[in-house]
Amino acid sequence: QVQLAESGGGLVQPGESLRLSCATSGKIFGRMSWYRQASGKQRELVAIIYGDDSTDYSPAVKGRFTISRDNAKNTVYLQMNNLRPEDTATYSCLDAYNNWGPGTQVTVSS
Repeated sequence: QVQLAESGGGLVQPGESLRLSCATSGKIFGRMSWYRQASGKQRELVAIIYGDDSTDYSPAVKGRFTISRDNAKNTVYLQMNNLRPEDTATYSCLDAYNNWGPGTQVTVSS
């Protein structure tokens, strides 16, 4: 079974940046997605990168976040710039076969 592991979360101040990583145990195939879930809220889709490297973003992060991949490292990234308190959540990655990572916590303080 494919394993996914997120890393790169932490505590930052508003306006700062983080880069999240999602390392996979196998080769990346097809779309990879980032989701987030804040306390008391439903999980929401943040960004998608497709097999052809096209991307889609939630309006809440468009222009601030960038999803990318490094196929040689079997890793997907989420560059998060100009972070806001409302970005505070557990961020999880999802592969095309519905495998989830355990998530990494991002906290944006003010």
